[in-house]
Amino acid sequence: MKKFVNVFVLAAEAGLAIAIGGTVFLSVDNRIIGSLLFTVGLYTIVLNGLFLYTGKIGYLVKENNKKEYAGVLLATWLGNLAGTGLGAAAVLCTRIGGIAENASAVCEVKLEDSLISIFILAIFCGILMFVAVDGYKEKGNPLILFMGVSVFILCGFEHCIANMFYFSLAGAWSAKAVLYLVVMTLGNSLGGMLIPFVKGR
Repeated sequence: MKKFVNVFVLAAEAGLAIAIGGTVFLSVDNRIIGSLLFTVGLYTIVLNGLFLYTGKIGYLVKENNKKEYAGVLLATWLGNLAGTGLGAAAVLCTRIGGIAENASAVCEVKLEDSLISIFILAIFCGILMFVAVDGYKEKGNPLILFMGVSVFILCGFEHCIANMFYFSLAGAWSAKAVLYLVVMTLGNSLGGMLIPFVKGR
């Protein structure tokens, strides 16, 4: 139990890091600059050994104790949700809380999309997130992080944890938003496991 509590705390910290990345993205007018600066969130996570669901799901494929690792993933997802929610609540208490309007516009686009579109876009994002995190682990070069994150943002791919922050900041939570988040999570999961699955065959 203690292990999962520790995972939850590290995941909540990762959620806060993503909230910081999302905040800078919503605060700048240039999407290219914003997408690159968003990466400060993922860079903070990998440098400090924090737990991000989309950075961990791909390793389920090679994990020997899949049941225990699934518990770690659940604690990670919930911790990410708590951290992004806390980050959004904190931002709304500050003078920059007006970026919630930008978050609302972002959420509107997502929630007006079809579920199949959301799922496919989430798969692509999952692939890039695995490539970014695993590439950094293998090579230690942060460039892969910046390329992976900026590309998924500029392409409009769906990242379930970033969207937790946007939904919270915009006050866009609803039954529909929860459904869309579940679909995003499934897409990210499939995409994240795709490369390690193919390589392991």
